Amino acid sequence: MKTDMHYGASPAIFKIARQLRKNPTKAEAFLWEYLRKNQMGRRFRRQHPTWLYVVDFYCHPLRLIIEIDGGIHEEAEQQINDKEKTENLESLGLHIIRFSNEQVLFDIDNTLSLIAAKMTELRYLRFKEKTSY
Repeated sequence: MKTDMHYGASPAIFKIARQLRKNPTKAEAFLWEYLRKNQMGRRFRRQHPTWLYVVDFYCHPLRLIIEIDGGIHEEAEQQINDKEKTENLESLGLHIIRFSNEQVLFDIDNTLSLIAAKMTELRYLRFKEKTSY
């Protein structure tokens, strides 16, 4: 089951991911309805084991992570943890965009537009990498 898309995630991380998939937040469940079944033109995985973490949504071909932050992410200690998580994942060449629960639940059109724009940017970067000499 472990492939390069998991970046060496341990069995414990896989177990946590399975548990989280069974109990999504309201915002995660809402956004998933727009991301599932390739509705954005690419396959997304939810509660995906990635190295030391479980990320909310992951698109492997674009190496794109989408994180949905609830109220706990406003606390100082959690902000430090989020910054460390972002830096660690970016060091693997992954791209992360974050949204608040409120953005997802109350401004889904803008949220989807921002996701689509990031996907376009990453597709362009991949194309540029493949065609540069």
